[in-house]
Amino acid sequence: MRLLGRLFTFHDDETPAVVGGLALFFLLFAGYFMLRPVRETMGVAGGIDNLQWLFTGTFIVTLLALPLFGWVVARARRRRILPWTYGFLASNLLAFALVFAVQPDNLWVARAFYIWLSVFNLLSISLAWSVLADLFSNEQAKRLFGLLAAGASLGGLVGPILGTLLVGVVGHAGLVLLATLFLLGSIGAATYLQRWRDRAPLPAEAEHPRSRPLGGNPFAGAGEVLRSPYLLMLALFVVLLASISTFLYFEQARLVAQTFTDRTRQTQVFGLIDTVVQALAILTQLFFTGRIARRMGVGVLLVAVPLVMVAGFLWLALAPVFAVFVVVMVVRRAGEYALVRPGREMLYTVLPAEQKYRAKNFIDTVVYRGGDALSGWVKRGLDVLGEHPQLAMLIGAGIALGWAATGGWLGRRQRRLEQRN
Repeated sequence: MRLLGRLFTFHDDETPAVVGGLALFFLLFAGYFMLRPVRETMGVAGGIDNLQWLFTGTFIVTLLALPLFGWVVARARRRRILPWTYGFLASNLLAFALVFAVQPDNLWVARAFYIWLSVFNLLSISLAWSVLADLFSNEQAKRLFGLLAAGASLGGLVGPILGTLLVGVVGHAGLVLLATLFLLGSIGAATYLQRWRDRAPLPAEAEHPRSRPLGGNPFAGAGEVLRSPYLLMLALFVVLLASISTFLYFEQARLVAQTFTDRTRQTQVFGLIDTVVQALAILTQLFFTGRIARRMGVGVLLVAVPLVMVAGFLWLALAPVFAVFVVVMVVRRAGEYALVRPGREMLYTVLPAEQKYRAKNFIDTVVYRGGDALSGWVKRGLDVLGEHPQLAMLIGAGIALGWAATGGWLGRRQRRLEQRN
C-alpha cells in the first residue's frame, strides 16, 4: 500500500478516503455513462433540429428542481444531503424503467428521459464533488482530486461497455434498472467517506459541523454568486465551458445522424466514443493531474484544454468531417474530465461550507444549463441562417479563447485565497 501511496500521492491514513472516493465516483459514473448513450439516442429520435428545445426544457426543469434541492440543503444535516438526494433520484430511475418496459417507443417518454437525465447528470455529479470539497483540505484536494476523478473515468469506461453489450439483451429498461442499483451503491460509498472524516475532523469542523444544517433559504446560492466576484468568474467559466460543449454536441448529433441510421447502432457509436474518452482520461488522472496541480498550480489545469480547443475548432472549420470531429471531441472531453473538472473543483476548497453546497450547485446546474440553452439556440440560429458549420466553429474558437482567459484569472485568484487562508 505504501508503494501505491508514493505512486499516486496519498498517505497511509488517507487510504480509506481514497477507496471510498473511488467507489463513489465509479458507481455514480458507471450508472450514468451506461445511460448516456441511451439519452443521446433519445435526443436523435426526436430530430436533431429539435435539440435546442430539449436544451431549453432541461434548463426550465433545472430551474424548477433547484428550489427543492435548496430546501434539502437548508434543512438537512450536511452528511445527509447526498443520501436524501440520491435516494429520490433512484426512485425516479425506477419509474423510468417501468415506463420503458411498457412503452419503449413513446417519443414523449424519450424526451422526458433526455431532459431528466441531463438534470440528474449535473446535480448528482456536482453534489458528489461538493461532499469531497467539504471533506478534504485544500492541500489534500491538490494531491487527491485527480486520483479520485480516475474513479469517475473508470466508471465512465465501464458504463459504456456495459451499455453497449447489454442494450441488445435487456433493452433500455434493463439498463435503467441496473443504473439504479449503482446509484444506491454510491450512497454507501459516500457514507463510508463521512465516517472516515469523523475519525479525524478538519479544523473547520468546529465552526461548521457536518451534523448541523446549513440553514438559509432555497434560493441562497444565487445570492452568494452575485455577491462574489470570484464566484461570478467561476460562473462565467462554466458558461463558456457549456457553450463549447454544446457547439460540439450539436455537431456530434448532426454527424452521427447522417452517418448511422439505426438507433441501436447509434447507441453503440456513442458508447464507443465514451469508452475511448474515459480510457484517455483515466491515464491522465492517475499519473499527471495531481502532479500538475501541486507543481504548476490549479490555473494550468483550467487553461490547457481551452487553448487546445482553439486549435481544434480551427481544424474543424477547415475540415468539418466525422473523423476530425471525433478526434476533437475525444480530446475535449478527456481533457475536461482529467484536467478541467478536478481543477474546477479545487477552486471550491478555499470557500466556506455554505458556498461549497449552495453556490456551487447553483453554478453547476442553473448556470451550466442556462449556458447550454443559450448556446444551443445560437448554434441552431447559425445553422439555419447560413448552413455553414465553419462559421460556428470559428465562433467556437473565439469562445474557447475567452474560456482560457477566465481560467487563468481563476487560477491566480484561487492561489491568493489559499495563501490568505
